[in-house]
Amino acid sequence: MWIEEAGEFLEMFRSSLPLTCLLLVPVLIFISPVDGAHEFSAYRMQQFDLHGTQYGCRNALVNMEARPISSPLLTRRCILTRLADLTSDRYRDIIEQSAGALLVLLPQNFSSLTQEVIQQWLELEPQMLEQETTVPVYFAYEDEQLLDIHDQIQQAVSSDQAASAAEALLSAVYANGFQMVVSGPQAKLVKDAQINSLQGKLTGKGMEDQLPTIAVVAHYDALGIAPHLSFGADSNGSGVAALMELARLFSKLYTNSRTHAKYNLLFMLSGGGKFNYQGTKRWIEDNLESTETTLLSDVSYVLCLDSVGAEDNLHLHVSKPPKEGSIPHGIFQNLEQASKDLYPSVNFTMMHKKINLAEDLLAWEHERFSMRRIAAGTLSHLNTHQNMFRTSILDDRSRVSSEKLARNVKIIAEGLARHLFDLTSDDATLSTQEVFIDALGVNQESIRSWVDYLSSEPRAAQLMTKDTPVLHTLEQTLGRYLKDVKMVSIKADKREPEYVFYDGLKFNMYAYNVKPAVFDLFLAAAIAGYLGIIYLSVQHFGILRDLAKKTMANNKVKAF
Repeated sequence: MWIEEAGEFLEMFRSSLPLTCLLLVPVLIFISPVDGAHEFSAYRMQQFDLHGTQYGCRNALVNMEARPISSPLLTRRCILTRLADLTSDRYRDIIEQSAGALLVLLPQNFSSLTQEVIQQWLELEPQMLEQETTVPVYFAYEDEQLLDIHDQIQQAVSSDQAASAAEALLSAVYANGFQMVVSGPQAKLVKDAQINSLQGKLTGKGMEDQLPTIAVVAHYDALGIAPHLSFGADSNGSGVAALMELARLFSKLYTNSRTHAKYNLLFMLSGGGKFNYQGTKRWIEDNLESTETTLLSDVSYVLCLDSVGAEDNLHLHVSKPPKEGSIPHGIFQNLEQASKDLYPSVNFTMMHKKINLAEDLLAWEHERFSMRRIAAGTLSHLNTHQNMFRTSILDDRSRVSSEKLARNVKIIAEGLARHLFDLTSDDATLSTQEVFIDALGVNQESIRSWVDYLSSEPRAAQLMTKDTPVLHTLEQTLGRYLKDVKMVSIKADKREPEYVFYDGLKFNMYAYNVKPAVFDLFLAAAIAGYLGIIYLSVQHFGILRDLAKKTMANNKVKAF
């Protein structure tokens, strides 16, 4: 009979019950399902010093429980929120309540955000950058696992706000908790951090040292809330793409003796543009104070390009209106006339703004040249330097129109050509003649490729080292079009550094699935109860066997 066999089996366990319990519990734990950690890339908020002022978050390490932003308990918790739910008021609460960390989930495509959310973020992002904080702030792109984690931790809020203690206890037992962990060394400053710029030139027809020079400048770096999220498609990927196409177009003219202008053309891709144009500042100082070069002493005008890839407006921003009859005034007139002749729908204007030395940051790149009495202006479709997209992670590929960028490059190229070859408005035939047509025409596909490439690579100044693929590609390409292409590197002053960069900008973050302490109590009680039942069953098996036999006998009698 199976009852006798079961009795013998249980008798074996009863003789060694303590050992059996020790073996049984680990086996139960081992075979129970356990969810592993979810690993994902997390990008830390900016951390840098500029002119002695500290910006961004000062900490990097995280090891604490995750909570949603709607939770009333924020202290020493890692707050997990989607971008659409993060407001200025909630961010202020996170900082004031000494939250342990903040993780913001970004959509895979910013075009999915509503205009209200976009405006909300554009107002919050600069506030976060300017406000120094000790709370580690991270950003990560949404995926299924992170969204699932976000949904599950919402149960923690419901348990905090339960109507009764029993309901709160049950909610805590059933809820899934997550421990967010970022381990490793604390972020530290980067010693001898460099800012790199690229320069090259096209020599005019005649004696190089006796020819005037026109410079075309664009800063290549971008700025956003996190270095690894700073793609800057419009500011200033569009400016870089425009400069690369202008270098290609004019290199073709300068290789033909019949179209070789009596002007030197200087092209520069400056670094540190988003750090108050540090690369441009030092480049100007080094060239003006050097006795070995007359590079800037012969410059008649500097045209800076910044955000030229959208809208039907082009504004030439200047610090001082040029005098009528001067070279800067002539260049403006030629650009304006080229715009009217080729694209009447484009609104081309000059905008004057004095340099405000009381401000910590300059408005436009041309102000660096204007402060050294070098005639300069910045061409942009933006009517103000305070446009918040210039320093936002929302400045992605969708912000640039390849067609409008190609149109603007055409206007710039034709305007400069009219000045270089003296195609003035006095001769109607010459003034309306297009230089860059047919084989010399603007290549929209090349421009599109440059914008696609630049907007796919983060270009924060901290990331743009000498060996960066982006800089290497730009340098190689300029080398095909220009002469004397070289990289110019600068370092901050060791005694009073103008800028300080920090490492620890990208980490692997882990989300460990954990249960609250009350769940451990319930589990311990359940295991104790289970073992207690097993123990009583073994110790009193005779009673259970007699009861089973009696039950079986009664069932047989009823069957007959």
